[in-house]
Amino acid sequence: MSGTSEGPTPAADLDRSAVTYSDHNTYDRVFGAAPLAMAVVDREGFVLRANPAFGELLGTDCDTLTGRSAADLVDLTADARSWHAYREVLCGRQARLRCTRRLKHPGGTSVWVQLTVVPLTDGEAGVLLSVTDISARRELQARLRHLQMHDPVTRLPNRTLFFERLSAALEAESYEQGGTGRIGLCYLDLDGFKAVNDTLGHRVGDRLLAAAAERLTRVADEAGYARAATPLVARLGGDEFALLVEDSTGTEQLADLAESALEALQEPFDLAGQRLSLTASIGVVERHAAGTTATGLMQAADTTLYWAKADGKGRWTLFDPERNAHRMTRQALSSTLRPAIERGEFALEYQPLVGMEDGRLSGVEALVRWHHPQFGTLTPNRFIGLAEEDGSIVQLGRWALVTACRQARRWQLAHPGEPPIFVSVNVAVRQVWDSDLVADVAQTLADTGLAPHLLQLELTESAVMGSAGRPIQALQALSDMGVRIAIDDFGTGYSNLAYLSRLPVSALKLDGSFVRGFQYEEAPKGGTPNPADEVIVEAMIQLAHRLGLTVTAECVETSAQATRLRRIGCDTGQGWLYSRPVPPDRISELLGSRAYTATT
Repeated sequence: MSGTSEGPTPAADLDRSAVTYSDHNTYDRVFGAAPLAMAVVDREGFVLRANPAFGELLGTDCDTLTGRSAADLVDLTADARSWHAYREVLCGRQARLRCTRRLKHPGGTSVWVQLTVVPLTDGEAGVLLSVTDISARRELQARLRHLQMHDPVTRLPNRTLFFERLSAALEAESYEQGGTGRIGLCYLDLDGFKAVNDTLGHRVGDRLLAAAAERLTRVADEAGYARAATPLVARLGGDEFALLVEDSTGTEQLADLAESALEALQEPFDLAGQRLSLTASIGVVERHAAGTTATGLMQAADTTLYWAKADGKGRWTLFDPERNAHRMTRQALSSTLRPAIERGEFALEYQPLVGMEDGRLSGVEALVRWHHPQFGTLTPNRFIGLAEEDGSIVQLGRWALVTACRQARRWQLAHPGEPPIFVSVNVAVRQVWDSDLVADVAQTLADTGLAPHLLQLELTESAVMGSAGRPIQALQALSDMGVRIAIDDFGTGYSNLAYLSRLPVSALKLDGSFVRGFQYEEAPKGGTPNPADEVIVEAMIQLAHRLGLTVTAECVETSAQATRLRRIGCDTGQGWLYSRPVPPDRISELLGSRAYTATT
C-alpha cells in the first residue's frame, strides 16, 4: 500500500514539530499509559522502547519489540517513496513522515493504521513513531462510498457508478491496450411500471424493481460466461436499467443480450400474493469506443428506447442513424435534455411572492426556462413532462435547487440591512423516489450557506396526498431540517384536507382555478355575485390557518382579486398583478424598497 509523506520544512518548523525527551520520569509515565501506540526508534531504525499500546496493536508484548527494525514492524519498506522519506527523517533531513499502512495481526486479522514519524530533540535519541488505528474510519468510508454508488432498492450500481464506469471505458487508454475497441449498451425500461405503482403501491413497485434487477443480473452473468468481462447492470433511475458491454464484438452480441433480457422479464413475477406480467422496451447501441462520448452514447440509447416504445413496446430496437436524423420534435427535446443541462442551456427566472397585508416582497418562486438553440425559450410545460419520463428531472431538479439557493444567498449578502427573502423550488415526485432528495438539500444548503428556513420546496397535491413510505419520510426529514414544505396547485383534492394534519407541510398554494373566480369586487352588470367560490376558498384558508399553515394564492391578476383574497385572510399573493417571472437582477432592484408596487 503506497503511503504519503510530507516534504522538508524549515528549521523553525522542525523545532516546533519535535518531541522533547528530557524529563524522563514524566515521559515514562505518559509514554506507558498513553492509549496511542508509540515507539522510540534510534537513528539506525531500531526500536529502543515501545509502549504497551504498540505491543497490543501488533499482538505481542511490547518488551519483545526492543531491538527490532521499526520499518519491518510497520511495513515502511512497502514502497520506495515512504521508505526514502522515513530514512530522511532518521537522518534529520526531513521534519515528519505521515502515511497509511495495512498491518497484519498475528491472529490473522489486519488493521489499517496511520503512521507518524517525528524527530526527538535529545541529541542521538532518534525519532518517535506513533501508530493510530484507522480501520473503523476506512470501513465507514468504504460503506459510505458503496451506499453512494449503489441503488438502495435493487442494490445495483446507480447512475453515478454507471457513468463512472462508462467514462472510464471510453478513455483512450482503456480500448487502445487491447480488446475490440468497441462498446455496447442496452438501455431499457419496464412497460407499464407506472400502472403497477399507481394500483398496487410503491412498496410492490420496489419489490418488482428488485426482482427485475435479479433477472437482469442473471442474464448478464450468463452472457459473461466464458468471456473476458460480464456486462455491467445498473439502475439509472425509476424503472430504467442499463447493461453496459465493454469490448463488445458487434451488434449480434448486443442483440442476443437484449433478446435474453426481454425473455427473462416476460416471465410472470409472483410478488406479495400478486402475479404480475410485464414487458420491457430496450434501446440498443453498439459502436466504436473511439470518438464516442458518454453523453452521445446515452443520447443515442435514449432515442432508440423511444423508438422501441413508439413501435409497440415489448421489443428491442437497434440505433439507426437515418431514423435518428428525422426524429420528431418531441423526441429531439427528450433526447437532448440531459446534454442541455450539462451545456448550461437552462436558466431560472423568479416570480415574487407578496404579502397581502403589507405588500412586501417575502419570497420568490424559481421557475426554469430552457433556452433551446433551435426552438427558442421554452417554458416548463414543454419539457418537464419529458424530463419526468426519461429521469432527467432528477438532474434538472438538482441543478435548479443549487442555482436557486445560491442566488437567494447572493441576494441576502447584497442586502444585509433587509430581512432575507426565501426561495421556493418545485420538486417532482420522481425526484423523491429516484434520488436522495434529503441529502441533496442538506449538501446544497451547506455549500451555499443558505439557512434552511429560507428554502421552500413545492410538491403538487397529487404527489403528496395519500403518499406513504419514502416520500413522507423524506418530507419529514426535510421539515425537521428546517426547510419549508408547500403543496402546489392545492384545491382540486380538498376532500383530503384532513390528511394535511399528518403531513409535514408549512404552506398551501391555492390552485389558480379558484382565484380566477375573484375577478370582480362586484358582479358585472349589477348582478349578484355567486359566493360559492369565495366560501370554498375562505374555508380552505381558515382550515389551513387552524393547522398552522400559511396560504398563497396563485394567478392573482387584478386588484379586485387581491382585495377579496386579503379580506378572507389569504397570506401571500403571486401572479401578474405583482410581476411576471423576471431575471434575478430585477429581484435585486425590488429588494431595495421591499414595499412592492403591483405591476401588470
